[in-house]
Amino acid sequence: MSIFRTFAIDAEVVAELRVRDDAGRPPRLIVDAEGGSPLRCCLRRSLPGERLALLSYAPLRRWAARTGGDPGPYEELGPVFVHAEPCEGPGGTGFPVDVGGERRVFRAYDAAGDILGGQLVDHHVSCDAIAAETILAEQFADPEVALVHVRAVEFGCFLFEAHRA
Repeated sequence: MSIFRTFAIDAEVVAELRVRDDAGRPPRLIVDAEGGSPLRCCLRRSLPGERLALLSYAPLRRWAARTGGDPGPYEELGPVFVHAEPCEGPGGTGFPVDVGGERRVFRAYDAAGDILGGQLVDHHVSCDAIAAETILAEQFADPEVALVHVRAVEFGCFLFEAHRA
């Protein structure tokens, strides 16, 4: 059994964000003509022709509201794609290789929301569930690590988070 679980953006939070995002704006609705956008609602890539919402999301702000953390200056707001309408959500709790990419950073945070460290990984690791889960297991071996965010390096955007199981 894995020592961690991965999480997409919660369906209730996505519903709120479809009305007004974490920057206080309505989302930008688009049709993804080519497909391939990483969806944070179901942790897969979009299909050609799918209707998406591009919106701002503050994952540490949302996490801190649930846990009592205070990320302070580490709070980040960034762009994410979600389905424009409710979807089925993610298909599991293991590492979602469908949102792997060229370079990803696995950023570890403590219970207050402060960054403890990070690890840059390339396409080989971010598209290989066993390799990625090994890195997450190593990060969670540190008892100070409360959660890990996986982010795209090029755009800096949040992809998903991992918590202890």
